[in-house]
Order: sequence, then structure tokens, then C-alpha cells
Amino acid sequence: MSYRTLQAQPLTPTIGAELSGVDLTQPLSDEQVADIRQALHDHGVIFFRDQPLDPESLKRVGQYFGELQIHALKGLPEHPEVRKLHADATSKHVAGEEWHTDMSCLPVPPMGSVLYLHTLPPMGGDTAFSSMYAAYDALSAPMKAYLEKLTATHDGKLAFGRFDPDGKYPVAVHPVIRTHPATGRKLLFVNRGFTCHINDVPQDESEAILHYLFKHAENAYFQVRFRWTPHAVAFWDNRCTQHLAIWDYFPHERSGFRVQIEGDRADYAAA
Repeated sequence: MSYRTLQAQPLTPTIGAELSGVDLTQPLSDEQVADIRQALHDHGVIFFRDQPLDPESLKRVGQYFGELQIHALKGLPEHPEVRKLHADATSKHVAGEEWHTDMSCLPVPPMGSVLYLHTLPPMGGDTAFSSMYAAYDALSAPMKAYLEKLTATHDGKLAFGRFDPDGKYPVAVHPVIRTHPATGRKLLFVNRGFTCHINDVPQDESEAILHYLFKHAENAYFQVRFRWTPHAVAFWDNRCTQHLAIWDYFPHERSGFRVQIEGDRADYAAA
């Protein structure tokens, strides 16, 4: 795959590429934005090195690809669209420490997320990403036909209830199998972090099928594991990937900022 304004080095045959030749700290041209968007569609998640951003410039990068979404958890006071991610010796948990698709509990989940890390532990702290295209493709034909007819409920309390058990969290219903609006490829759309049950079958069947699908989606053959360096950026397509923040670096510090890009309501109305 070739692009006009940048170079892409695929990291696995299935998912992930590292991009070079673009400076995210500077305004991007229309051609650069188009190439980055195409690389995202081609690889599911893309990575950039040596991009010293701040909350304002991170917002600018995200806004090239859509409106920014204010997260269910609090953002920065001066930049409510920007969420600070920080872990250190005082942390009892970290964001994203189980496989998930960001905010799939919303009627219109975010299209994508852009994460920038400026401070890293001496080792560890990788993020793993899994391709839901690959997960769908690897299913048998009878299983694909079975799942095509089903919908699943995604509940924010599964992910966020531990922080505030009495809080009110969004709940949404999505097809178990979706079609990506830009690529036209089919993908698996359930995840351990938010999906609580399949709506169209008895509870015991739902539990068994979800147990299988969660394990299937987390297959190492569908994954790329990104080793962070200071001032690196990851931009993932939330519609066709899942990810996991690997918390293997306690008590060291890992810190940065993230923005989420709004999804298109029409894509989910038609799903």
C-alpha cells in the first residue's frame, strides 16, 4: 500500500502500521489527512513516533477526522474533550485493563481514539490491539450465519460501575456482526468490557456464546502489540478493533492524554 505524503510500515499481516514522514505537531494538509485516514482504514490502528504534543495540539489532530466526543469520565477542566491517562505507585487500577471497544455502550460509539503518551515506565506498558475483521473472517460459515441474526446489549456499568456503583451509565443495543461503513468489510462487534448479553437467545446460551466470542476476539493471531516510546501516538479505528492496556509496570509512572472522535449516527442507524 502506498500513500502520497507518508510512509507506512505494516507491523503484522493482519493489523497495525507505523507511519513516518508526517509531523503531527504542525498543521496537516488535506492530502496528509486523506493519507492518514486511508492508512487507518487499511491497518485498523496506526502509530507515530516522536510527536511532542500537548492537549491543544492533540485536539487539533483529532478534529481533522471529526468532532471530538466528551468522555463519560471527566476530561481536563480547560479541555473537556481531552482525558488525562495516568498511572503510578498510588494507582488501584488503570484505564482499559481488559479487552474492549471504546464506549460501545453508546448508541453511536466513537469512530476512533487518539492516544498520546509522554511519560513511560522503564519497561512494559504496551497496548495490544485486535482486529475484528480477522475475528469475523476466522469464524465458520455456520457461526457467521447464526450471529448475523443477533443483537447484543452493551452496558457502561460493566466498565465504569466499579468507580461509582450508583452512577447512571449509557446502555445501547448493536448487531453482533456489523459492516464497516468505509471499507464495507464485516466484523465482530462484541467485547468483554461492555457487552453484557445477547438479546435474542436464552441467558445460558448468551453466556456460552459470549464466552466463546470474547476468547475468540482476543486470539493472538489477530493482534499487534505496540511498544510505546516517549511522545508516541496511537490512532485506532474503534469500529473494527479492540484494545487492551497492559498494566505490567506497577509502581512506575505512565502518563498521557487521549481524545475520542465522534461516530456517524447514520452508520449505526443503518447497521
